[in-house]
Amino acid sequence: MTDSSSRTDYEDRFNRVTDYIYAHLDDDIDLLTLADVACLSPYHWHRTYHAVRGETIAATVKRLRLHRAAGYLANTTMPLSEIAVKSGYPNPQSFSRTFRDTYGLPPAEYRKNGSHAKFRTDTQTRETAMYDVTIREIASFRTIGIDHVGSYMEIGKAFEQLFSWLGPRGLFGPETRMIGIYFDDPSSVPESDLRSRACVSVDAAVPVEPPVVAAAVAGGEYAVLRHVGPYADMRAAYDWLYGTWLPGSGREPGEAPAVEFYLNNPRDTAPVDLITEICLPLKAAAKTVAAE
Repeated sequence: MTDSSSRTDYEDRFNRVTDYIYAHLDDDIDLLTLADVACLSPYHWHRTYHAVRGETIAATVKRLRLHRAAGYLANTTMPLSEIAVKSGYPNPQSFSRTFRDTYGLPPAEYRKNGSHAKFRTDTQTRETAMYDVTIREIASFRTIGIDHVGSYMEIGKAFEQLFSWLGPRGLFGPETRMIGIYFDDPSSVPESDLRSRACVSVDAAVPVEPPVVAAAVAGGEYAVLRHVGPYADMRAAYDWLYGTWLPGSGREPGEAPAVEFYLNNPRDTAPVDLITEICLPLKAAAKTVAAE
């Protein structure tokens, strides 16, 4: 087996594991089952996963379950007891302790006053809140990425697959920019049909093969909202950007999808400290003609 085919084989194994974890977040997930999914010896499977992915299986499952739970709290009215069970905890008390340790607030308080709350578009918020939105010229740049269809909250699955492809090829380093591209409006497209792409920027053309795709991000003016906090809170930020900032800005959206730049890594950054730049493309501003 060549180095290339061996590398591809391991990518396929870990991608199957990623798919399995996302599909079974409601279930008990044990190492022996995942070893079977990866077709690797149970004696060496977990050490291999840890070395390749940079975190243990337990850390991965915990992170993904709490990420999903934060989405439920920010965007639904699902009862805390149900969220606790779906997140793998035997009772709301143990879930609350773990969630508080990770997100800085207990679940009920997070639902009420998490970072998503500042984007609520009630009359008082519209009039008094100040947000960090700037107009920025962004040059066109190359990306390579993997497409994702389904909930935007699950684009992490595509990122995991992309990292598995990039790492062995020496294409992922400290200067690599992580980028998400979101093609559809989640208020008008069924969640199961939402299209997005997990990407990284590249300086030059890189040979790719499916499922990896190469594409350019259009340059031009973008409205950039700097969001600090969990990814689960960003739906409210988008609602505010499109529903409050855009109508009052005098600008129109451009003919390109929204782009997110992720300025730190959820594997080693607390959710409350995650920094994301939400970039809304804009049509060129109309030029004012001076009166004679």
